[in-house]
Amino acid sequence: MRVPFRHSARLLLATLLMAGCQSTGATAPVVSGTAAPAAAAAQPVAQQPASFPEWLAALRTEALSQGIRPQTFDRAFQRVKLSERVVELDSSQPEFTRQVWQYLDSAVNEKRVQDGRQKLQEHAALLSRITRRTGVPGEILVAFWGVESDFGKSTGNFSVIDALTTLAFEGRRAAYFRSELLAALRILESGDIAPERMTGSWAGAMGQTQFMPTVFLRNAVDEDGDGHRDIWGSMPDVLASTAKFVLANGWRPSEPWGQEVRLPDGFPYDQAELSITKPLSEWRRLGVRDLDGGELGGEGTASVLVLAGHRGPAFLVRDNFRAIMRYNPSTSYSLAVAMLADRMTGRPGVRGSWPREEQALSKDERIDLQQRLASLGMEPGAADGIVGANTRNAVRRFQASVGEIPDGFATKALLERLRQRS
Repeated sequence: MRVPFRHSARLLLATLLMAGCQSTGATAPVVSGTAAPAAAAAQPVAQQPASFPEWLAALRTEALSQGIRPQTFDRAFQRVKLSERVVELDSSQPEFTRQVWQYLDSAVNEKRVQDGRQKLQEHAALLSRITRRTGVPGEILVAFWGVESDFGKSTGNFSVIDALTTLAFEGRRAAYFRSELLAALRILESGDIAPERMTGSWAGAMGQTQFMPTVFLRNAVDEDGDGHRDIWGSMPDVLASTAKFVLANGWRPSEPWGQEVRLPDGFPYDQAELSITKPLSEWRRLGVRDLDGGELGGEGTASVLVLAGHRGPAFLVRDNFRAIMRYNPSTSYSLAVAMLADRMTGRPGVRGSWPREEQALSKDERIDLQQRLASLGMEPGAADGIVGANTRNAVRRFQASVGEIPDGFATKALLERLRQRS
């Protein structure tokens, strides 16, 4: 059943009261927008609500049971709107057709490098203080800031309450976004930010380094001492909060994220996976060298990544690369943060050549690839269009079977060879 979301304030107040919402004397929420499903996913309540007003009444009861004051809830939802645009963005299935080098070209462009260097100088004293306390380098913090919001220029202009309410009511991951919505209410309850200033992305990521509300509650810091954790407007709070989050994600002070390396002829490419770690001594034994041919330094463990097969650059990545990935679970994202940090401090970016002539496979092509690999017994896993470790290993098995270097890089030429086998 679909119900209209356009109500007058008086009608909605009456509906909420009939649904069991107790009056507190505060202004009732006003809801506007277009039609949407009455109940999108199972909610953590005994019975599915039949309408948005009933859903909102149940949310209010749950929020108050968690210590949210009635006036905090009612102010937050005073002008709430269910956003058709948020629904569209959540339900869309992006193709993810950019190759890693295209992502890096955008995320680590020359202007962003220059802007980052300026930010390092502008906030040098603050960054030095935070680094002394946490061990997270200033250039890493500024790199997160640059990649997440272009140094505060693109933080998102959606109301976080509107976005999370929409996703919690009718999104694909309603339970997840309901918990984020309740966390957002706890932030408002703490007085850190006013509802009208709580803006962010369509998915509810907030502030200059894009924290979800639960991340904010665990990691936001009042670095400037004004009594508010403000990741929207206070640079001390933004950078200190980011440092705390990165440290909590496993950052190891005084260790590098990794480095670009040279692989020897005959390198075992089935070992080039993030899930495979070896002592640096073992990588040295396998012939991995720095880009200038020198022996790898240091101790500990690392993984080798080849994000574009044997014709592209190779990277030896360590625990701090994984710490970056826990901010956003994408190897392209993590490499962008690492490379932006390196470039800002005068270190080189990627020196190897990317196979730029290779076009990315579309989602349909990736599914076709997986289905054809499965038909040959190569065990790629589910045909979901996501090229993960199982699919890369299946590609390696096929490449080995036809005499190619088994680097796991899925290309249009490889898909065509598979099609010719049919």
